[in-house]
Amino acid sequence: MIGELLPATTVVEISYEDLPQARLEPAEEAAIAQATESRRREYTTVRHCARTALGRLGVPYRPLLAGTGGAPSWPDGVVGSMTHCAGFRGAAVDLTRNLASLGIDAEPDEPLPHGVLERVALPGEHARVLALLAGRPRLAWDRLLFSAKEAVYKAWFPLTGRYLDFPEADIVIDPGGTFHATLLVPGPVVGDRRIAGFDGRWTARGGLLATATTVSRPI
Repeated sequence: MIGELLPATTVVEISYEDLPQARLEPAEEAAIAQATESRRREYTTVRHCARTALGRLGVPYRPLLAGTGGAPSWPDGVVGSMTHCAGFRGAAVDLTRNLASLGIDAEPDEPLPHGVLERVALPGEHARVLALLAGRPRLAWDRLLFSAKEAVYKAWFPLTGRYLDFPEADIVIDPGGTFHATLLVPGPVVGDRRIAGFDGRWTARGGLLATATTVSRPI
């Protein structure tokens, strides 16, 4: 599901259920020691997905611990992103020679809780979501906007080490399966260019929404 949204060089591993064979490294076990059982299962399975994807990429696994901003620390030479929601766990990894950064997110195809859209959306985004809902009401466009913002943040943070608030990126969703995020704050510099926005893709299938965005490595 997410693999179709990413370049051919990116390795993606997903699971629609928690896996009994999934395991954690001791440092990861310690990091999750106080979590609920459901949180432990999703944490373990999404790292199993990352372990498998890194193996397919030819990179040894190391504990993926949350650092500053909650972002996992990937092995040297690797960019990656993980996501989990009810009924879905996934990880995507690539080599830094191919991509400067990437971000993925998955969400249930269900409306956001009452009041959340108003907190995360700019006025223009809110208006566009309402227009999309009017034309295709069976898809949770408000949740898709939230997912796109999450994917953008996951690609932004490794490049900047800074938090990106919801109102600091203006996202336009194309019903055909793409989106563009215009940064409203100075963007990261990659190579000799400043990034002014992020392009991404999205899909909806089987009660799930998925979004992904990548930043190319300068040639």
